[in-house]
Amino acid sequence: MEVTINHKPIGVDTPMSLAELLAREGIPAEGVAVAVNNRVVPRGEWAATPVEEGMKITVIRAVCGG
Repeated sequence: MEVTINHKPIGVDTPMSLAELLAREGIPAEGVAVAVNNRVVPRGEWAATPVEEGMKITVIRAVCGG
């Protein structure tokens, strides 16, 4: 199946959770917010959120500055 992370197509061969996919792609659990199909997914729900065909995942990294 295929999903997109920040508009980049990603192939997924086995069932996995959102947390597992993010870890596989090297995306840290800290300092980011994640939305799936334009809905923010709380970090506590990542492990229980299954990756499904066609998901549009947006990862937003926190940036400090002034």
